[in-house]
Amino acid sequence: MSAFRTAALLLIFTGAAAAAPKLRLAHTAIGPYSIAKGHNGSPQFVDAWNAGDGQLSLSLATSASWAQPSLGAPRACAAPAGSCLPIEVALLTANLEPGTHTATITVSDPAAVDAPQTILVIVQIGGGVPDGIELYAAPNGSASAKMTTNQPVRWNVKTQDGRPWLAIATHGNGSFRFGFTHIVTATPQEGMGPGRYSGSVTISNSEFAADNKRVNVTLHVTTEPIVEPSSPKISFRIAESTPKQSQSLYLHNRGEGELSVSSVAVSTTSGGEWLSYSQEESLVTADPAGLGPGLYRGSLAFESNAVNGTVTVPVELEVVAQGPPLAFYRGTVNAATFLPQDPVAPGQIMALFGEQLAYDGPKSAESIPLPTQLGGTRVLVNGEPAPLFYVSYGQINFQMPFETPLGEVYVQVERDGWLGNTVAVQLHERGPRILPFGEYGVIQNASRGYTLPMPPAPGLPAQRARPGDILVVYGFGFGPVSPEIRTAEAGPSEEPLARLTAPVTAFFGPRWPFGDPPSSTPDYAGLAPGLVGVYRINVRIPDDAPKGDRVPFWMRVGDDVTREVLVAIE
Repeated sequence: MSAFRTAALLLIFTGAAAAAPKLRLAHTAIGPYSIAKGHNGSPQFVDAWNAGDGQLSLSLATSASWAQPSLGAPRACAAPAGSCLPIEVALLTANLEPGTHTATITVSDPAAVDAPQTILVIVQIGGGVPDGIELYAAPNGSASAKMTTNQPVRWNVKTQDGRPWLAIATHGNGSFRFGFTHIVTATPQEGMGPGRYSGSVTISNSEFAADNKRVNVTLHVTTEPIVEPSSPKISFRIAESTPKQSQSLYLHNRGEGELSVSSVAVSTTSGGEWLSYSQEESLVTADPAGLGPGLYRGSLAFESNAVNGTVTVPVELEVVAQGPPLAFYRGTVNAATFLPQDPVAPGQIMALFGEQLAYDGPKSAESIPLPTQLGGTRVLVNGEPAPLFYVSYGQINFQMPFETPLGEVYVQVERDGWLGNTVAVQLHERGPRILPFGEYGVIQNASRGYTLPMPPAPGLPAQRARPGDILVVYGFGFGPVSPEIRTAEAGPSEEPLARLTAPVTAFFGPRWPFGDPPSSTPDYAGLAPGLVGVYRINVRIPDDAPKGDRVPFWMRVGDDVTREVLVAIE
């Protein structure tokens, strides 16, 4: 694409974005929905509406022929717009085999902000209640399994030995669109040594006949290893003729003893040898080379010394045609937490998730000021290029420019001169977040050799902190600084340092509706010297700070507060 054409498109985009329609969906999932074998399901409806200006012009596509979408006439609804476009999904499931089936409905409008969006449809042919459940647990552990019903149900739990090792609970409230999920949990009681124990859960009171059954539950209490994959299924979606992609897949030992994997059998049902697994790196790799658009299936079968035998993980590869870069709806987020609901501020380090964002492999910025292009990829915020930390096929890390006006801003990815869809992000003055490290924070104890204020842990320089110690806390989105720093540049390493303009208070203890826990005023709060978009706060632990390995720690910045992380104080 010529520079003139790109510039023209940017002018059109920046002039029209504020007046564009904006897609909203009442739901983005249907199911799990149980259907009797040999029958079609009842039609399901999802309302779409326009949260912007102009008019929506929607088109619908499906990934599976049994889930057929169609668009109805506008109708009154409770959405802010007052009028909705109903999307009807016909469930033509009569020919599906028993089991779980999924489909994706794509709702598109090239002229709309926050489009396309997808609706995930899940049906369970024959129901979501199994005939039996087999669980493995160590004597001091537990194990659980899920099942779903279409309506609230009654259940009766029994164990053959009369001990209360078996329980069931409903997870979530369900709705007319979503099934009710029930968690069956087995917890060995005192005196239950290695062996096989039997129980049952009897389900009743469901209008869907297949839900009403007795589920036999077998618990194996064992002192041997129990293998569990980190994910029950691996899915890839890759454009044809682009580089291969990898995902992590770990095997965890939920039992006792040492888990030893003897072999991994890799198989595919079509497409040749596109699937591979590295046991050393715990990586599953899918290579679309030579494959046309379509769905390809394979599996990984792990043989080990685990008591629960061979574990098989199904793998799917969907190859799609090359197209423009696609930014996921609500996929442009605060990179500290990756949560769509977390606020975003100018200068913030952002993570953008999508597809076909870069074709020439992962690339990282190698110098400061940060570049606004890596390979053939740029990110445009309100039509202006933003600094880039990292680009890959499915993720980009960039800095939200300090100069961006507060309010709704529009983000696009440009790859090789090809502009992608537009997504909206709400920009606030501050969105302070402490960088998390598991449940703890990215925090160093300057008083104790810059160790992590955590309980001792293998392979980590962790040591409990003490009152009077100085903690160095790192975070994103803490807001304006003085003197101001230009976008893409690092915080200064000498005075005048870039200090926060809003007051900061650090708290040690949980947040309560009335009154605050022990607190401390930081010695320094501002941009971290030498880093782009990263804030550093130096704070002393007060003498009256609570003790323990799980002390909540949080900060107030102006009128905003961070999420809690944990620190260990002795």
